[in-house]
Amino acid sequence: MPAHLPWLDADDPFPPVSLAWGPETPAPGLLAAGGQLDVAHLTAAYHRGIFPWFSAGQPILWWSPDPRMVLEPSSFRLHRSLRKTLQKFRCTPGCEIRIDHDFHAVISACSSKARKGQDGTWIVPEMVSAYQALHDAGHAHSIETWVDDHLVGGLYCIGLGHAVFGESMFAHQPDASKIALAALVCLCRKQGVELIDCQQNTHHLASLGAHEISRDRFLQHMGEAAGQHDLRWSFDPVYWNELLPPSVLPA
Repeated sequence: MPAHLPWLDADDPFPPVSLAWGPETPAPGLLAAGGQLDVAHLTAAYHRGIFPWFSAGQPILWWSPDPRMVLEPSSFRLHRSLRKTLQKFRCTPGCEIRIDHDFHAVISACSSKARKGQDGTWIVPEMVSAYQALHDAGHAHSIETWVDDHLVGGLYCIGLGHAVFGESMFAHQPDASKIALAALVCLCRKQGVELIDCQQNTHHLASLGAHEISRDRFLQHMGEAAGQHDLRWSFDPVYWNELLPPSVLPA
């Protein structure tokens, strides 16, 4: 049987991540319940390798899985089909990447997007409000895929120094979320980010080059990365050169 799950009052500190439930339990990585979803508690959680994840009708649940799924920007797997998609996107007028242009629209789309095998969403209204506040504080960011002034896909993530924590993505058009992820990879490559946190293992992320590392290794790396200066959260089209050879737009 799993150990007792700590209940956090409003100002309680997080327990050590070593106390998170192990692989033999019904919920591996579950650390605590309760607490608050304000900016201070969320940033404290991410600094410790902890994130919230819960569904409607549940209390706030805090997680720190071991192992941890991560994507190294230097090892991003650019499949042939995605390469062709990015080359077309890059060279088509009206197609652009915007960052933090409409964070609320991105997280709202992520929260309402139907997902195979899932009934409902973990991005419940209180999560939307909490991450909007985190965005307003400069710690949450949206990478957005725009076509002809329409938002067609994107993702949102957390940035603390050079530590980047991926959260969720959506697409209203085929590959629009993959384009946003590729743009984030380009931005991270350009600025020397070594790991993007993906939290938990999925086949989709693994197909793009993500892999698992131990929680100890993850915490050591993210602790060092979070102590560096903040990233420049903007996207220049030249950043595509990090994945694609320079191309010349048609005259």
